[in-house]
Amino acid sequence: QVQLVESGGGLVQPGGSLRLSCAASGSITFYTMGWYCQAPGKQRELVARISSRFATNYADSVKGRFTISRDNGKNTVYLQMNSLKLEDTAVYYCNALNIYDAREYWGQGTQVTVSS
Repeated sequence: QVQLVESGGGLVQPGGSLRLSCAASGSITFYTMGWYCQAPGKQRELVARISSRFATNYADSVKGRFTISRDNGKNTVYLQMNSLKLEDTAVYYCNALNIYDAREYWGQGTQVTVSS
């Protein structure tokens, strides 16, 4: 079974930065990998995603502030988060799509808290 393990969350002040990492087990190259966030009392929402050939897509709220990247050799996806805002506070979940079994896989989540 595929496992996705996130790291890099924490507590930062507004305007600060964090870099999230998500490492996938095994050697599967996922069709897409991405990051979703879920704030208290809200639905899980797409933050950013990246294809196996490095095409990217971002939520409007993070464009110009966040950058998603991946290293296929390490089977890892990253999210560089700059200019963080209070409203970015959420649990961030790694997501990966395997087209061969038509399944999406999820990490356990990592907490990002932006507070003064």
